[in-house]
Amino acid sequence: MPAQAAPGRVPQPRPTDLFADRLLAVLSGQRPVHWMLRHTAGRAYDELIRLAEHGPLRATRGTRPVVRDIGYYVARPGAVEAFARISAGDQVRAMAFRLERGADLRWRCTAVELGGPRAPHSLDDD
Repeated sequence: MPAQAAPGRVPQPRPTDLFADRLLAVLSGQRPVHWMLRHTAGRAYDELIRLAEHGPLRATRGTRPVVRDIGYYVARPGAVEAFARISAGDQVRAMAFRLERGADLRWRCTAVELGGPRAPHSLDDD
């Protein structure tokens, strides 16, 4: 998972870093939700729509939210659970997300949460 590069090459960002930025762009209103369509799988897209409707990370008092810190846990090969601390001025929010690597070797977000209560799931979701 760590981003390592050969000597003289620029290290590539980790998937966790890329997805934290992508999710923040949608949840802050900088990008439309459909921008994440090909980067999500399962219920994650529906959850992202629900979260984005409320604009939880929109800029307040002219302060644009930024990713301050990212951590992750490799749940199994090809699956990573991550968290990011998002700050805007003196406010800090937590965002959690899960990434899974598909057969095509692309990472996709399969779950996203942003503080607060979770949306109820129907029996059809399992």
